[in-house]
Amino acid sequence: MGAALATRLAAQGRDVIGWTRSGRTPGILKVTADPSAAVAKADLVLLSLFDGPACQQVLDDVRDSLRTDTIVLNTSTIAPAEASKLAQRLGPSYVHAPVLGSVPAAAAGTLQILAAADQDVFDRARPVLEALGTVRRVDDASTAAALKLIANNSLAGAVLALRDALRQADALGLPRTQVLDVLELGQLGGLVGRKRPFLLGEPPAAAAEFTIGALVKDMALLAAASGTPLRSAAGLAGTPADSEADIAVAATVSAVEDAVLEPLRAYIRGHATGDPAHFRDAFLPTAHIEGIRDGAFVSWPLDEYCALFQGRPAVDEPTRSRRIDAIDVHGTVATATMTLSHGADTFTDVFLLVRVGDRWCIANKAYHRHF
Repeated sequence: MGAALATRLAAQGRDVIGWTRSGRTPGILKVTADPSAAVAKADLVLLSLFDGPACQQVLDDVRDSLRTDTIVLNTSTIAPAEASKLAQRLGPSYVHAPVLGSVPAAAAGTLQILAAADQDVFDRARPVLEALGTVRRVDDASTAAALKLIANNSLAGAVLALRDALRQADALGLPRTQVLDVLELGQLGGLVGRKRPFLLGEPPAAAAEFTIGALVKDMALLAAASGTPLRSAAGLAGTPADSEADIAVAATVSAVEDAVLEPLRAYIRGHATGDPAHFRDAFLPTAHIEGIRDGAFVSWPLDEYCALFQGRPAVDEPTRSRRIDAIDVHGTVATATMTLSHGADTFTDVFLLVRVGDRWCIANKAYHRHF
């Protein structure tokens, strides 16, 4: 992203000197191996870094080389508290300006930019900002950082929604091209249009525009800042894919491995047959089953739970149904939710699963009976 921003500014006739932590630089730019040399004569220093600690480290390294009138314009996605701290530390010369859009938008100068700065500094930075895209001024650095995380949360949700849609389409045997044609007509159309080659399994023509690892980092920052758990954070963090891969890869990950489903299927067989042996196959011996029964909290060890079943199906078994609603896998642990329709009663079961050796087991279950 930093290379795209620098290239765009150089193409606009600005004198750009680049430095990068990674060592990867586009050949058309003037670069230096010394960050202090890069900023020594700069009117404006633009940061495009992975996270808050990287911003802090780089600014620590170059702080003594910055001129007193140099503007520091930070486009990085960081936590609101980190942005506020940088603004306090650097004073009125700091512009916090996270951007919405990835590498193609940076190259075309069509980014959406959330900029927070004092009016005089904002006016000085405006020509550079407007060379990169459309600028929306916000109240302060913390607000700009928070709004960027909210925007990326919507992107993470769209990636997971696309993944769900593709999994369902695959289960129905629908052709991928036809599915993408229809999805482009709806709310996911922009994402599908941009990522269509990835979604069709074509090899990437270039490096990732926005990586899974970066989006996971952003969702973790948002969850920490808001104190509110995010389904998108859990879903993306559980993606068994290269964190340096483009976010589109997260949308194409196959459904969970069959081994994770097996204890849930055994649990379903237990209810369908009334045979407690299936529950013993599904659960760890140490498992507990917990919920509210007849107005009181119960926590059954597995033996007590199995004793509730008499080895034969319920008389209304032909009318009963059970479905697995969601599974999220995180390495050696997983969570799952199931809905059981048993006559007049509907239950929501929530499971914690663990992988023990080469098999998965239900470690605990909590349930809610809907009245």
